[in-house]
Amino acid sequence: MTVNDDSFTNWKNREEIAESMIPVIGKLHRERDVTVLLHSRSLVNKSVVSILKIHRFARQIDGEELSVTETLPFLQALATLDLGPSQIDIGMLAATYKSDDRGLSVAEFTAGAVSGATGANKTERREPRDVVLYGFGRIGRLVARLLIEKAGSGNGLRLRALVVRGGGGRAAEDLVKRASLLRRDSIHGQFQGTITVDEANSTIIANGNEIKVIYADDPSEVDYTAYGINDAILIDNTGKWRDREGLSKHLRPGIDKVVLTAPGKGDVPNIVHGVNHDMIKPDERVLSCASCTTNAIVPPLKAMADEYGVLRGHVETVHSFTNDQNLLDNYHSSDRRGRSAPLNMVITETGAASAVAKALPDLKAPITGSSIRVPVPDVSIAILSLRLGRETTREEVLDYLRNVSLTSPLKRQIDFTTAPDAVSSDFIGSRHASIVDAGATKVDGDNAILYLWYDNEFGYSCQVIRVVQHVSGVEYPTYPVPLV
Repeated sequence: MTVNDDSFTNWKNREEIAESMIPVIGKLHRERDVTVLLHSRSLVNKSVVSILKIHRFARQIDGEELSVTETLPFLQALATLDLGPSQIDIGMLAATYKSDDRGLSVAEFTAGAVSGATGANKTERREPRDVVLYGFGRIGRLVARLLIEKAGSGNGLRLRALVVRGGGGRAAEDLVKRASLLRRDSIHGQFQGTITVDEANSTIIANGNEIKVIYADDPSEVDYTAYGINDAILIDNTGKWRDREGLSKHLRPGIDKVVLTAPGKGDVPNIVHGVNHDMIKPDERVLSCASCTTNAIVPPLKAMADEYGVLRGHVETVHSFTNDQNLLDNYHSSDRRGRSAPLNMVITETGAASAVAKALPDLKAPITGSSIRVPVPDVSIAILSLRLGRETTREEVLDYLRNVSLTSPLKRQIDFTTAPDAVSSDFIGSRHASIVDAGATKVDGDNAILYLWYDNEFGYSCQVIRVVQHVSGVEYPTYPVPLV
């Protein structure tokens, strides 16, 4: 086998550049609360190979591969600026610089593009906001991982406690088991960091973050101020209460707002970050992050409605099985979910289609939906069939959605893949609400069918965190400002 020396040398050079980027990215994050992004993907705490892979798949607006040789000058320019807390996308800086015709240097262009984060304009560091997790299942543990990851320099969100059902007189053993479930996950892998248990104080210590474990069987049993927790955001991961009356039980001493990680009922606002999060009233104390499927379909549905108009639609979700199904055939309150989840495809209901009206009230088009649970443990796909307001072509739709994923305010929600052999496991760990599969997209006149992958666990958890950041007032601005 012949080795291409030029290719190998080029790879080694890029490795060296990526290695030089790591301390700069880390220093900006630790000292200034600046999160460096590459087309909405965080580069904080990433390895050399991870940085190169993110560059490989986060292509430029013109579709060409983005190289570290192109983004490094912008990172170096950021390091010279007096930056305040913010998120700065060096992929967007590099892409927009190419089309800028003012003849500016990289340093001049960068300073102008992030001027809102420097000098007198910069956002001041805010006091960290306490967060409590009520329930510690699949979503609860992933949200915990994200909160610990984002703790960074200590500003922003601070996970203070998690509430679980009583330990049955074996609290120490229970504590160790819950810490182990946080440390190791069969789908999402090892926790990135260290976890220890302080049994005497009923505390899990993760990457230096002390998380009190509180045992309670009902919200009324807890006074959070007794644990030094005040003005906190409580995230209910149990789904036990879904209406305002039930969720308001959490509004105990020390808790300011409640966020539900399931569809809300009645007048509880269902929020899809990126779409309607800016409609949350400042005095709203109870809200829902809707479902994983709603978060997957609403952003691309909004994007298509904005550009083409939507007259009607149908969504069919092929969804991974979840813990509310049985491993083997057994009694279940739902007719089909009692049948063995790992052995069958199971037709079931979905409320995602009806939830669209809550997140997109201006969309008058009727949207129907159905769902099939299939024997995979994570990552689902939504097949969104739309009747558009005008005729178009497949090429036009793909160009439009690719640009939406790169430059629009929805770029954190919508990702885009051209991989010809993409399958569900490729999207485990995706931080987007949904990923458009370009190869599967079909367009015929005014009919379009979009295939939208989504990590119904991790991608959804990322959306939850975005909502919590927004309502807590610690969502720092992003630069350069996404195009509308």
